[in-house]
Amino acid sequence: MASKLRIDQLRALSSTVFHGIGDSLSIRASQNHHIRHFSDVSSPTLSPAGSSSPPPQNVELKTAPQPEKMNINASTTSSVNQIELAKFSAISDTWWDAEGPFKPLHALNPTRVSFIRSTLCRHFRRDPCLVRPFEGLNFIDVGCGGGILSEPLARMGATVTGIDMVDKNIKIARVHADQDPVTSTIEYYCTTAENLVEQQKEFDAVIASEVIEHVADPAGFCQSLAALTVANGATIVSTINRSMRAFAAAIVAAEYILRWLPIGTHQWSSLLTPEELVLILQRASISVEEMAGFVYNPLTGQWSLSDDTSVNYIAFGKKISQQTD
Repeated sequence: MASKLRIDQLRALSSTVFHGIGDSLSIRASQNHHIRHFSDVSSPTLSPAGSSSPPPQNVELKTAPQPEKMNINASTTSSVNQIELAKFSAISDTWWDAEGPFKPLHALNPTRVSFIRSTLCRHFRRDPCLVRPFEGLNFIDVGCGGGILSEPLARMGATVTGIDMVDKNIKIARVHADQDPVTSTIEYYCTTAENLVEQQKEFDAVIASEVIEHVADPAGFCQSLAALTVANGATIVSTINRSMRAFAAAIVAAEYILRWLPIGTHQWSSLLTPEELVLILQRASISVEEMAGFVYNPLTGQWSLSDDTSVNYIAFGKKISQQTD
């Protein structure tokens, strides 16, 4: 079993200026708090079918109200990177082409859904054996693209809102979702997280998968994710590590050799290490509780969850009511 990844090890870099972030963070470490690695997580205790266990003692899980129609034209500051926006606009027609530019996301999707299902069932005390364990919960998929992740979230029973700044992405997501009565309930909007913060929207779970590496201000973006999360709700972020292995695999191999992605999809300086992401989220009042890596097997073409976070990784955190000193 891999050694536990300690919060105090990740937060010990207080007063560090992060490459690509330009901000100094100073956070006191919690000596007794650990991030669970994938191999450290035991199987959840299942509740009777069709029911859910109460929340743990001393933890109040506030449920977000069902979303109302949103004002997508509200003006606000934004962490949107216009260059990144143009990149994804150019390939937006290919979202549901499993052999196109988004082929890696289609291959990765079952594995990231597995992590999301596992962590959120544990957090919200839902039975993971149910087909629709997230009935009654309100999720938002930030940077939803064409809806590759939004749709399985809806099939698991959540009330799902998907947002993206590329209008063509939203149109494609709506058309595809409308082909299935279950996913046709997803509400898609061409807007930003910052816009919804201005409108004081809140969600039980806020998910930003493969997005943070494309925003102009990662710290500000995480502040918005936290503001959209109800007290004791969940925030999940997945991204690519800024490591030499990630450079070789996610940029050189995926973009230049295998041509899975258009050249220039990822910028090395925009990637975040797990340590940086944990500290940024902590500053935004999100306490990271669990982390896993995504590992690709070139022989089978399949992804799996692992303790190895050196290339792709995903983090689950909970919104804390007050930031600790």
